Amino acid sequence: MAFDTAPGTASDTAPDPFTAADYAARMAAAAQSAADAGLAGLLIAPGPDLTHLTGYRPVDTERLTLLVLAAGQDPVLVVPTLEAPDAAAAAGAPALTLRDWTDGKNPYGVTAPLLDVCGRFGVSDNTWALHLLGLQRELPTTSYVSLTDALPMLRAVKDERELARLAAAGAAADAAYARILGVRFAGRTETEVAADLAALLREYGHSQVDFTVVGSGPNGANPHHEAGPRVIEHGDMVVLDFGGLKHGYGSDISRTVHVGEPTAEEQRVHDIVREAQRTAVEAVRPGIACQDVDRAARAVITEFGYGERFIHRTGHGIGVTTHEPPYMIEGEERPLVPGMCFSVEPGIYLPGRFGVRIEDIVTVTEDGGRSFNAAPRELAVVE
Repeated sequence: MAFDTAPGTASDTAPDPFTAADYAARMAAAAQSAADAGLAGLLIAPGPDLTHLTGYRPVDTERLTLLVLAAGQDPVLVVPTLEAPDAAAAAGAPALTLRDWTDGKNPYGVTAPLLDVCGRFGVSDNTWALHLLGLQRELPTTSYVSLTDALPMLRAVKDERELARLAAAGAAADAAYARILGVRFAGRTETEVAADLAALLREYGHSQVDFTVVGSGPNGANPHHEAGPRVIEHGDMVVLDFGGLKHGYGSDISRTVHVGEPTAEEQRVHDIVREAQRTAVEAVRPGIACQDVDRAARAVITEFGYGERFIHRTGHGIGVTTHEPPYMIEGEERPLVPGMCFSVEPGIYLPGRFGVRIEDIVTVTEDGGRSFNAAPRELAVVE
């Protein structure tokens, strides 16, 4: 597909890299947070937590790789010997000690001396059961709790350089949306339009595309519809929800377009969602509870009689992954603090007919909130 020329482009200037000092500060803060939560330490397996804390992004295999953090102790990364050179090359490696183990040896025996034999440890959510059970066999008096339960806000508050990366990812998503409006929708399949979105995200610097939802007509009433073979028709409402990682940080944007002129009802439903989204974004400020953002959006939609058709939370955190804490949902009383970043994405879904969703990524500032997305929120008419 040949795309129209963009009126503007997202900057591809590479941000300043994170330094060993940055990673050292993150690991020290995480270890102290664990101690404050009554934990003996943290055990971090390959995944987003390890990347955030050390800059190391290994392939996750059956061989044990584990970062051990505890207040008052130097960070230690246990790695397979054959992967030690890659670990040593990570940006955060100068801030930690590497301890390697060779095939044929017991990696849990190497790890056990680093742990309090009676300690309770926070464990990254994606740790393999194989490894956790191996540690339990080696140290049967230890106990474990998931990081989502113990330290859900571990990565929630971003520093200025993280915020700059999220802003760049948001600008890239905006640029992709501006270009997709020039693509023909009618007569093409959802998967074809989704492929266009993925190509545009990569053109604007995304190294990873996590999702490209294209929900046309009745498929738009399924919030997580995967683009399929349905041919988009004139008269369809089409929900677009797409994002991924740029410079290691996430984008996630939703807009709803219409193929040809919308009906009065379709325009009205879109206007309600747009007002709900605006109201929720304007509610963002330090000190309010996460649930208050959800309540702000939900109150508008409920007022207009569509409360039962808003079937998901208002938002989720974003950072080195596109979905992470905090969550904007009823019952989440944790207060917003400056540097938190999350989506605000209310929607209305009418089964068998159509759906509408509008989403921006927002960060909490010292006196309110700021959106990383500036793409128009009006109901765009496409061909």
